[in-house]
Amino acid sequence: MTLDILTFGCRLNTYESEVMRGLAATTVNTVIVNTCAVTAEAERQARQAIRKLARERPSARIVVTGCAAQIDPATWAALPNVHRVLGNADKLNPANWAPDAGSAVSDIMAARETAAHLVTEFASRARAFVQVQQGCDHRCTFCIIPFGRGPNRSVPIGAIADQVRTLVAAGYQEVVLTGVDIASYGPGLPGAPSLGQMIRRLLAAVPELARLRLSSIDPAAIDDDLWRLIAEEPRLMPHLHLSLQAGSDLILKRMRRRHNRAGAMDVVHRARTLRPGIALGADLIAGFPTETDALFNETLRFVQEAALPYLHVFPYSERPGTPAARMPAVPKPVRKDRAATLRAAGTVEAGRFFTAQIGRTVSLLTEAGQSGHSEHFAPVRLAHPATAGRLIAARVTGATPETLLAEAA
Repeated sequence: MTLDILTFGCRLNTYESEVMRGLAATTVNTVIVNTCAVTAEAERQARQAIRKLARERPSARIVVTGCAAQIDPATWAALPNVHRVLGNADKLNPANWAPDAGSAVSDIMAARETAAHLVTEFASRARAFVQVQQGCDHRCTFCIIPFGRGPNRSVPIGAIADQVRTLVAAGYQEVVLTGVDIASYGPGLPGAPSLGQMIRRLLAAVPELARLRLSSIDPAAIDDDLWRLIAEEPRLMPHLHLSLQAGSDLILKRMRRRHNRAGAMDVVHRARTLRPGIALGADLIAGFPTETDALFNETLRFVQEAALPYLHVFPYSERPGTPAARMPAVPKPVRKDRAATLRAAGTVEAGRFFTAQIGRTVSLLTEAGQSGHSEHFAPVRLAHPATAGRLIAARVTGATPETLLAEAA
């Protein structure tokens, strides 16, 4: 056995896991566990995986990294068979994967620079992820991630273009730009380019890239260049996923978010005006401290009024050291019920969106088996298997609340 990687959490972690796969390629009998700290459940799953590894592969060296390890290294170092704990910066340092790199807890708060690493492959994935930004300067009251990722800093445009060019040469048709807060791209770089300016220059520099997609984006920080690209650039996919979190002004204020309900709804309307048919999604937290039934219903109505088909819903999870963890809590069963209600509302909206696609011909990026995703990031089930990683035209013949049904055109 050589090297295995278990990845928890966001697309940025997925990208960094592939960086580590290259850096640690010669490592023998090692499992890297790349953790997430967004929720207590994400941490629980990582701990459970480590204990299972210790039982099933007792001779393997376990290296723990990621945001949870960054925030509380001692706890992770104490788990069975953990050979080393690496901080988020250290895990991307080639020296830490040398045979004589040592063990125990690394200098967790070392190097904060965002270096560029060329990745050529994403294991078992049809699309590739590219880091454009790291860290966050905002302090939402529920979020622990700034403590795990540090301040906002950006990857230079030239390095992003080199990475995308490398991935396209390796056969990838679609690239997803990812980071902690991609809408904050640019400060600190020469000329302080905005996210939209970077994307425009990237697409010009890599004309052979077929499809570009964005990860979650703050609705308060979409710049004018990005709006123009949404309206005019066919290679930028018609799909926006908003870091919304709530649809209640009072809860948004207590979260210390930078948008309000009306501002978020304006983003929804503007996106649909500029790019008719665009697919919209949102991250939502159910049961944030002090959330009453009435305040929750404001968020539920937002989902229904905005007709959001793609929802990522999480019951609120206390993160020690954050201001929200000291606020009056909503009972956990209520959080769970509200999350289920929001997911059900999202399923209704997804069903409507998918039904409206019947009869259309979509551009499909094929994945394993008979699956794929359309330009709107709608999951698609093909009538017959297709080679993964190809762009094909497919005619939508039907829909369920979870997926489109299609045939190759």
